[in-house]
Amino acid sequence: MKKSIGMLLAVIFALGAARAEDKKYEAKWESLDQRPCPEWFLDAKFGVFIHWGVYSVPAWGKVGEYAEWYWNKMSNKKPDNVWWQFHEKNYGANFDYQDFAPRFTAELFKAEQWASLFKRAGIKYVVPTSKHHEGFCLWPSAEASRTWGRPWNAAEIGPKRDLMDELSKAVRAEGLKFGFYYSLYEWFNPLWKTNKAQYVDQHMTPQFKDVVTRYKPAIIFSDGEWDLPSAEWKSESLLAWLFNESPCKDEVVVNDRWGKECRHHHGGYWTTEYAAGLKDGSHPWEESRGMAFSYGLNRAERVDDYKTGREFILTLIDLVSRGGNLLLDIGPAADGTIPPLMEQRLLEIGDWLKVNGEAIYGTRFAGRSCQYTDGKRPDQKFGEYMVKYNLMDQVGQQPKNGIACKQVFFTKKPDALYAITPGWPGKQLVLRNVKVPANAAATMLGVDGTLKTQLDGTTLTITTPDLGPEAAPCRHAFTFKIAGAEVLPE
Repeated sequence: MKKSIGMLLAVIFALGAARAEDKKYEAKWESLDQRPCPEWFLDAKFGVFIHWGVYSVPAWGKVGEYAEWYWNKMSNKKPDNVWWQFHEKNYGANFDYQDFAPRFTAELFKAEQWASLFKRAGIKYVVPTSKHHEGFCLWPSAEASRTWGRPWNAAEIGPKRDLMDELSKAVRAEGLKFGFYYSLYEWFNPLWKTNKAQYVDQHMTPQFKDVVTRYKPAIIFSDGEWDLPSAEWKSESLLAWLFNESPCKDEVVVNDRWGKECRHHHGGYWTTEYAAGLKDGSHPWEESRGMAFSYGLNRAERVDDYKTGREFILTLIDLVSRGGNLLLDIGPAADGTIPPLMEQRLLEIGDWLKVNGEAIYGTRFAGRSCQYTDGKRPDQKFGEYMVKYNLMDQVGQQPKNGIACKQVFFTKKPDALYAITPGWPGKQLVLRNVKVPANAAATMLGVDGTLKTQLDGTTLTITTPDLGPEAAPCRHAFTFKIAGAEVLPE
């Protein structure tokens, strides 16, 4: 009898699992928004964005703006437009943007070299621009060349290579997830300018299905959605196809840029851009930003425009402590090389993650992102675009001019709490409002042995190891692991 019941339960469970796998999503937000975010994205935490296209040839912009908008910005040919001034002076008034395409050569591009760098940097997913707002595709898109009436993809002009194919294979060979950015609209596409409905039906939809079918992305960063509502983009039908029929339907993660009403309302994870991220982990989210002020390479940006490796490491920690991911952008040159300063920043982050990755990957929002020092806590606004975020003014082991600083960041796994300090905490690390089991072991990542602790109610004091500068396992931030502990609300 017991055996029969067990077999029956097994059959019921199997049927339920099959139904879950076969779940069909309707082409409406009420259904699409019910799709859970694949766990790999929640575990990954750190990805690399790659803005690379014809705009990488001039590789110039007004400092503080996006260089990948070169065509859009210089198309205003007023004498006081600095973008047009630069273009006219260096290329001539009769040099069209499309004339840059043969100069996008990628002759030094080695996909395996890029992928190896990303692996060493601790990156878990890779998101190149398959097509930006200029419409130029990094794969052999028939729609691109047909609609534009000229060769307008990397397989037909410039490199004459399928750059997406090369990169996808190299990235996956390193065990990383591969996806892409895809712009729904194109500034100057002839069909977009004359008939947006035909553009959606005859260009965007088949092109999107083509690039998805070819490269089976694990993640799609949609963009350029702001001119039309999702109904006119037919995004709901497109996502229903993606989730129900596409070759990556079970793995793919999508963002929230599918119509001008969608951001932080519909789609997959919420996006923030050159901002502060979001407050907590109540919904999956990701902050994206370049290393200076631009996503695409901007030769006008100098070293002082770039954030330091320390700032990127602390930014990653801060975002992850609040439940988010960081998508950090690089802008390769037209020849296919990544600027060495960008490589250095990535590798500095990777060195830190080799020691401390356990406290980042696979973690979740701990319920409270940080512990503050004494003092008045600073205000921090949250939003999706260009929200002021001066993290370096907010971290430290002591208040700054009476303003409290983030002294410790928290992340968690089911069996442990991680306390990450920006800078060395001193001889003792005091954690307030934590729940710690009796005799719980405390360790420091990268250092052998357990640490001396003292528990007084909900205050845990950890005696830090006596380390000289050469003995420290890493730089910039240090991780203490407390088995079975939890943070308590303040």
